[in-house]
Amino acid sequence: MLSINNLVSGYGTVPVLHGISFDVAPGEVLLIGGENGAGKSTLLRTVGGFISADSGSVSVAGREVTKTSPEDRVKAGLRLVLDGHRIFPEMSVFDNLRLGASKALGKDGFEQAVQDIFAVFPILDEKRRNYGRDLSGGQQQMLALGQAFVAQPKVLLCDEPSLGLAQALLPSILQFLRKWANSGTAVVIVEQHLDIAREFADRMLIMERGQMLPESA
Repeated sequence: MLSINNLVSGYGTVPVLHGISFDVAPGEVLLIGGENGAGKSTLLRTVGGFISADSGSVSVAGREVTKTSPEDRVKAGLRLVLDGHRIFPEMSVFDNLRLGASKALGKDGFEQAVQDIFAVFPILDEKRRNYGRDLSGGQQQMLALGQAFVAQPKVLLCDEPSLGLAQALLPSILQFLRKWANSGTAVVIVEQHLDIAREFADRMLIMERGQMLPESA
């Protein structure tokens, strides 16, 4: 579903990624760990199209998207949940979800997806009429995950899903992502709390200085 081949990228003349390669199959959860500065977020932003690749390739469901915009990658079925809570601040929680929903869900499918989201994040149900700007940072992170869920992507990239949230919420989030993957989505998670996240992943890879170490699990 997602294929990364010899990916090289960085910021201007500063290289960060040095030939990253891996594949993620439909229904698989891949956990990526590593110390701060290892290049994990740069990797996800490059795959998502927010940083241009210097060389190498990114393919989604057999379609190469290496030179396309982030918007075109979304259309190809790839969704990146960044750590900056990119929601629509002037819209309500419910309208944020409705705007991001895939048309393929239909009315009944959307309503069920919203209930699934609210079951994991009940605070969003309580604040469903509140504007996005009025949510805390952690609540905005929950909403960003919910937006991605209703979009029904083929490939989901999550950069630090626990960021801004109480650590006690992490197992529920990971269980939510695991269940989501079981429906056929390829999920890539970058997370610091590897001891908790490993239980929900099929494989784990560790990055070090912009390179992927041999498979760890």
